[in-house]
Amino acid sequence: MKALIPTGDPAEPVAFADVPEPTPRPHEALVKVEAFSVNRGETFKLEKPGTGERPGKDVAGLVVQPAADGSGPSGITRVVGHPMAGSWAEYVAVPTDALAALPDAVSVLQGAALPLAGLTALRLLRAAGPVLGRRVLLTGASGGVGHYVTELAAAAGAQVTAVTRDAERGARLAGLGAAEIVHDVADARGPYDVVLESTGGRALPLALARLARRGTLIWFGQASRTPVTLDFFDFFSGPESAVIRHFHYLDADSRLDDDLAALVRLTDEGRLHPEIGRVTDWADTATTLTDLRDRRIRGKAVLTLS
Repeated sequence: MKALIPTGDPAEPVAFADVPEPTPRPHEALVKVEAFSVNRGETFKLEKPGTGERPGKDVAGLVVQPAADGSGPSGITRVVGHPMAGSWAEYVAVPTDALAALPDAVSVLQGAALPLAGLTALRLLRAAGPVLGRRVLLTGASGGVGHYVTELAAAAGAQVTAVTRDAERGARLAGLGAAEIVHDVADARGPYDVVLESTGGRALPLALARLARRGTLIWFGQASRTPVTLDFFDFFSGPESAVIRHFHYLDADSRLDDDLAALVRLTDEGRLHPEIGRVTDWADTATTLTDLRDRRIRGKAVLTLS
């Protein structure tokens, strides 16, 4: 089968290769890929790819071979999946506990845009606890996770302040329910009960300073790729006894398939709106990756297999 593999070349990060079709393990279904999406973190990993690495975590397509152990979807079923690797290909083996069925009303394009960003947003808000009536500061809100967090948190009753340097993205986030848009963390007016921080660098200390006493800051990314420096004594100027929590979306008590099904259901009901910034053929993946890296794409980039 055809698959996209890393090249290590920044100008053309991936190229087509002929690779063996995957042999599913007993708990895996074989999925014929119809669409996949890319995430900014994947562009970072492609800078120094490991030997034999096969990118791709977000996929939508058809189950063409059900799992041998009888788990998961049976027959030819439209699904969304979240394998740990390998979905930038014609076929991918996906554990059945990382698959959810797609109803007819949810397209494969929407499905492919859901997994990593949607799972991160859903589990991040669970980690934050009840947000009804609480003030929430979200940094780095322009990306897919920020889009989903804003819509889900606002629907749950949070008063969300979203930080984005892009005015167009700010208007979109306001339309999804953000109560306030600021273009720099320094302009955010605290105190906030919860801070969801994804950029690192100078943003985290500034966000922490706007946290309420005994509030919680959840650190779920470092998009700036700049380390953070904190001063212990800064806590006494406002966020005294605050909690800083590291977050990774795979460290969760819920199952991937259950959470994927929840995201699909919310989309099917019109309560969650995957934002797709670009749809193109997978032959254009290399260009899409460089555009995503250089922030020339607003919303999720979805590649289709013709």
